[in-house]
Amino acid sequence: MQFVTTRGGSSPVSFTTALFAGLAPDGGLYVPETIESWSADELARLSRRTLTEIGLRALRPFTRGDLDPATLEAVVVEALNFPIPLVEVQPGIFSLELFHGPTFAFKDVGARVMARLMASRHRGDDPITILAATSGDTGSAVAHAFHGVPNTRVVILYPDGRVSPTQEAQLTIFNGEQSNVRAYAVAGSFDDCHRLTREAYANPDLRRSMRLTSANSVNVGRLLPQSVYYFHAMAQLGQVGQVGRVGQGSEVVFSTPSGNFGNLTAGLMAKRAGLPIARFVAATNVNDVVPAYLESGRFEPRPSVATLSNAMDVGHPSNFDRMLWLYDSDLDAMRRDVTGCRFTDDDVRATIKRVYEERGYLLDPHSAIAYMGLMGRDGQVGLVGQAGQVGVFLSTAHPAKFAEIVEPIIGRPVEKPPALAEALNGPQHIIRIRASLDRVLGMLDG
Repeated sequence: MQFVTTRGGSSPVSFTTALFAGLAPDGGLYVPETIESWSADELARLSRRTLTEIGLRALRPFTRGDLDPATLEAVVVEALNFPIPLVEVQPGIFSLELFHGPTFAFKDVGARVMARLMASRHRGDDPITILAATSGDTGSAVAHAFHGVPNTRVVILYPDGRVSPTQEAQLTIFNGEQSNVRAYAVAGSFDDCHRLTREAYANPDLRRSMRLTSANSVNVGRLLPQSVYYFHAMAQLGQVGQVGRVGQGSEVVFSTPSGNFGNLTAGLMAKRAGLPIARFVAATNVNDVVPAYLESGRFEPRPSVATLSNAMDVGHPSNFDRMLWLYDSDLDAMRRDVTGCRFTDDDVRATIKRVYEERGYLLDPHSAIAYMGLMGRDGQVGLVGQAGQVGVFLSTAHPAKFAEIVEPIIGRPVEKPPALAEALNGPQHIIRIRASLDRVLGMLDG
């Protein structure tokens, strides 16, 4: 499989080259030259496949020619060693719980696969430096995925004061030891962190002095594994009788809480590969540049605004370039597949409270936005609910990661998984830096 760039200014490259490069030389994002379709028979058998079997089938076309089947199998089996259950919250509405990995967020899926892909393809003793910006969960997932991986160094930038205490504890857990992972609190927003990483990648002197790559969803190694759980969700719908032969008899709508739009892009790629998803909902907080684009046809990035759903506080989503590439910049075609919606912090609070009291199901702020993408603000009138429709919303983080938000809303403590409690009770080692490229370059050279 060859990978091309969204900007069309660079030659096609192999999967391995795209994996280690992160960004393309022309500043674009790598995308697969083709997206191989699943056969009707494969889709019909989907409900009988395990998560790792689905992962192998979903990733095989993209790694063909670079990874032998045995190596890919070892990567997938080791990386996806936790459950991704589909839980019915109310009739016809399901939560795909993506928070059962080691850092209790959906980013574990992509980060763990990417780390193992890089380890399997790395040659020689020349170390790789992974530079990543995070709005919350990416950084901790990447830190844990790469911690202790030989010949790698990980540098994570996160916005100071704009992540939850639990997220910061997970991000900085390795700062106090001799480790290949360091996280830095940047005086600014996520957009500042992301800008600094892009400026670093574009610095020719830095690129000549070290092997530098990305661990954000701009990297295909992070992005492509996220398509796996869309297939896995459809498989589980088949197992509980919500669909027969996958996609027949019911319209399935996915609501994806969206910030940098890698999660949604992966779902769109799954649909392009033949997964019979009727529609997607791009559910955002007030940082709504993509829903605004779907309404007006104008893409107008702007500074991000801090919200309760901080992992979605992105004012210039990188993966929008990939969405445009998938649809050849055809707005009407994108609108046929994607509906945008936006919700406020007050909407989030009301939804967490109502769903917990009425359904006994606890949402984190991001998952609350995804739920509203299907059911609307009041839980009564939404995009799903008509006969023959099934809705799946992506639950992207464990509620305990946002206990300081969730607990006052529901009026009781949220039980923390032991690993989260351990991170919170450990010593804090926060390293603060200013939002300056010179400071980042000095840190990378140090």
